[in-house]
Amino acid sequence: MVTKSKDLRTGRSVWEASRATPVPHRRLTRDIETEVLVVGAGITGAIVADALSHEGFEVAVVDRRGPAKGSTTASTALVQYEIDTPLHKLARRIGRRDAIRAWRRSRLAVDAIAARLGELGVRGLERRDTLYLAGNLLDADGLARERDARLAAGFACRMIRRSELRHEFGIHAAAAIMSHGDLALDPRLATCALLRGASACGARIYAPVDVSDIDAKKSRVLATCKNGRTIRAKHLVLATGYEFPNRVPQRGHRIVSTWAIATARQPRRLWPSQCMIWEAADPYLYARTTPDGRVICGGEDEDFSDETHRDALIAKKTRALERKLHRLVPGIDSRAEFAWTGSFGQSAAGLPTIGPIPGMPNCWAALGYGGNGTTYSRIAADVICGALTGRPDVDADLYGFRRARR
Repeated sequence: MVTKSKDLRTGRSVWEASRATPVPHRRLTRDIETEVLVVGAGITGAIVADALSHEGFEVAVVDRRGPAKGSTTASTALVQYEIDTPLHKLARRIGRRDAIRAWRRSRLAVDAIAARLGELGVRGLERRDTLYLAGNLLDADGLARERDARLAAGFACRMIRRSELRHEFGIHAAAAIMSHGDLALDPRLATCALLRGASACGARIYAPVDVSDIDAKKSRVLATCKNGRTIRAKHLVLATGYEFPNRVPQRGHRIVSTWAIATARQPRRLWPSQCMIWEAADPYLYARTTPDGRVICGGEDEDFSDETHRDALIAKKTRALERKLHRLVPGIDSRAEFAWTGSFGQSAAGLPTIGPIPGMPNCWAALGYGGNGTTYSRIAADVICGALTGRPDVDADLYGFRRARR
């Protein structure tokens, strides 16, 4: 297998409570050829396929499960430009210039996602402010340093002190940074809309299709599927999410288990402006609201061991998230109506790996998305489109495999 099949999520996420418009797809019953083969029909594959098809490429998308049926549906979809690694800490790791470039590019990506989903008429799309709360990784003084770094780089933000947090938001924390311009969405609806957009431009979507082998040469890439069919392509993009592909360098990446809950609808109890909330803490906690008045809360991350261990912890982690959410925002009903778990990839610096795969001509991969999965998917589409159209992306060097080895 190109990737080892994993149980990517368990439980019922809040997104499964609403109906998504079906994505046109078919079974692979014969050998086919295409310019670009995208392996994976989650949010990454959808954004890449939509971008490439709109550039005029002939695109085929395959997925072993089906459109938006993998880890995408487990996402809590806080689409932020704020990278998991604080700006002033990332500057120490990769240099101030590159750290600012990475943060600015993430901001541009969020804007691009909002614009494209707006064009597609995706419902429930909302721009949100974000509260970044002091925690055991950054106290109030640490947040002040982070605010200064962001302001110096041109990111609008402000400090909120303990009394203002308590008075305005009902939140008990030493301090917070308020930032602007993030995005809340339904990841399942967004993925399906993007795949339909790609299909409208001629992309073909096949599922269930399990790619078992890739033979990459300078002249072409040949993908062999489990059912014996083959797909010949000029280029291949592995958008397999957290099922890491074989033969792809994984240094600096790890898999983490995470848990999430969603409450009952309670629009009258929600905090002002319904800003997204996350903590500078390990383990961290984050929360957002939905358009129909639910609160989604997630975190309690642990290093991944196996799916059985992860799934067995759902009840325990649900209770922990309910308690933490109640302490964070005492005025809401924190009891879970939905609870689920999933796995995702992280990198040491909080940056993804996007680029040509060493030793595999004409093959591309995007790995290590962490908490910025949807944002980094947009960057992946830009980098890959730029390379294939002969317009190299100016920030591609931030994300390549050579950077990941540092």
